Amino acid sequence: MLLPLALLLTACGGNSAASTSTDTDGSGSVTLRVGDQKGGSEAVLRAAGELKNLDYKIKWSTFTSGPPLLEAVNAEAVDIGGVGNTPPVFAAGAGSKITVVSAWHGTSKGDTILVPNDSKLTSPRQLKGRSVAVAQGSSAHYQLVASLKQAGLTLGDIDVKYLQPADALAAFTSGKVDAWAVWDPYTSQVLEAKRGRVLTTGDGITNGLSFQVASPSALKDAKKAAVVKDYLERLRRAQDWVYTHPEKWAEVWAKDTGLPYEVALAAVKRTYATRVAVAVDEPLIASEQQIADTFAELKLIPKKVEFKSFVDTRFNGSLPPSTSTPRPSKES
Repeated sequence: MLLPLALLLTACGGNSAASTSTDTDGSGSVTLRVGDQKGGSEAVLRAAGELKNLDYKIKWSTFTSGPPLLEAVNAEAVDIGGVGNTPPVFAAGAGSKITVVSAWHGTSKGDTILVPNDSKLTSPRQLKGRSVAVAQGSSAHYQLVASLKQAGLTLGDIDVKYLQPADALAAFTSGKVDAWAVWDPYTSQVLEAKRGRVLTTGDGITNGLSFQVASPSALKDAKKAAVVKDYLERLRRAQDWVYTHPEKWAEVWAKDTGLPYEVALAAVKRTYATRVAVAVDEPLIASEQQIADTFAELKLIPKKVEFKSFVDTRFNGSLPPSTSTPRPSKES
C-alpha cells in the first residue's frame, strides 16, 4: 500500500523547478500564470466546476513543492501559486519578491510526528538523542521545532535528518530513523498502511494556515489584479465544495495523484475539508512573524524578516478573521 505514494513522493521530493502543464483554461486577452502542485488548485477547481465561464486564460505550471514554486513567483515566471505556512517565510528571508494575497485556516491534525508501531516512544520529550526525519523549510520543520520547544527540547537535542519525503519514507519504513515529522497526505498514508502511529500532532502548536502567494509585478497590473481577485473567489468556492463533497474530492484527488482512495479520503477528512477562507490580517501576520523569528534565531534563514511587508490585504473583502475556527474534522 505504500508503493503508490512512494512514487508520488519521488515526484514531490525532486529538485526540478517545474514541469509546465499543457493545460490552458478560459479565453480572453489576459493570461494568469498559475503555479500549482499535483492534486492542487487546478484539480480542485476543475472538480468543483469553477473553471467554467472564464473570461481570462489560466496557464498552469506544476511544481514539486512550495519552495521552487515561490522561486518562480520571485522570478516572475508565474503570477500566483498556493503554498503552506512556512515556504513564504524562507522566501522572504531570502529577499524574494513575493506577496501573500489570501489565506485558509484548517486544523493541524494532519501535521504529525510519526513513530513506528513498535517504537517505545510515547512522548515528544523522549525524542532527545533520537533521529528525526524532516523536510527542511517545510511546514513540518516548524511543527517539529515548536513541538520540541513545548517538550522542553531544541533541535540541538535531537539528530535531525533533513530528508525530502521520498527519502524520509524509505528511512522511516526501514527503521533508519526513529521518527518522521510530516504532513498530510503522508500522515494518512502511513496510518492507513498501519506502518506507524502518531507521537504528537501540530494541533494547538502550528497555525494551520495555507496561502496563495502572488508576484508583486502582477499585482501592479490593474487588469491582472482584477483577474487575481476572480481567481481567489473561485478557489474559495471550490474549498467550500470540498467540505460538502469529501468523497467526490477524494476520488478526484486519488486519480490525479496516484494516492489510494482510502488514503486520500482520510487526508481530506482529517485536514483538507477543514479549511476555511480567512482574511490576511494582523493576527495572521503576527503568527507568521513568530515562525520567521524562530527560523532567524536558529540561523536557518539569513536575516530577520518583517512579514507584514510581504502581504497585500486588498483581497480580504468580508472574509472572517484568520483566527476563525476551522471546520470540524470528519475523520472517523
